[in-house]
Amino acid sequence: MAALLLLSGCSGRLDNDSIVHTRSPLKPAEVLQTDVDRMATLAMRNNLNSLYRLMNKLYQRNPREWRKNSLPDAAAAERAIQYAIEHNQDWPTLGGRRDVAALDYSLSPGFQGDRVAAFTYAIGSMLVTAHGGRTEFYLTDSFNAQFIHNAARNLEKAGWMLSQRRDAMGRPLLLSNEFTEQGNNLSYAVEFGKMVARLDLLTHVLEERYRRMGANYAQSLFLLNFLPVQ
Repeated sequence: MAALLLLSGCSGRLDNDSIVHTRSPLKPAEVLQTDVDRMATLAMRNNLNSLYRLMNKLYQRNPREWRKNSLPDAAAAERAIQYAIEHNQDWPTLGGRRDVAALDYSLSPGFQGDRVAAFTYAIGSMLVTAHGGRTEFYLTDSFNAQFIHNAARNLEKAGWMLSQRRDAMGRPLLLSNEFTEQGNNLSYAVEFGKMVARLDLLTHVLEERYRRMGANYAQSLFLLNFLPVQ
């Protein structure tokens, strides 16, 4: 038993060492970030990566969608969508709609364009809008915890819409989660769950930061001490 405990302890240290020694190098711009700024930046990057994985999965199950574009393949469509999201550009088939307006329109029966592209762009633009129009955050930036909380709830609704919206024939507008006798594919729901969890965590961190700012100020008044002058 002692040997097993020793081995498990060594394993834990090795895992920790691997994490420490494989960390990415510090970038100069990170000096201008607080811990919360850095957390928000990483959460945004990971949420966009989850969204892009979701887009890739949707194109695999719905190849007819990317063929609605004048692009050679699904990979080209994915690159175009990513560029539009990260460079704050409109998506052509959405008629200037963004975030929640685009989200509802992308899964409406009357939409005729690439639904995967429109759905992905709508979620991406909603995430960026909820974070004040930015994907990286620094000391001069501020957050609205309520908007980020709302974005998490919108993602939950978007996941439900994706699985429930159907055309006039009763067919899903987009194929996603799959339930068969051979097994279930819930990878789409998993990506939604990851994004929601990150947003909720960031919301709690922001709320705690503002709460602690008030508490720290009160403590500074209560524990006021004069400073030595010699």
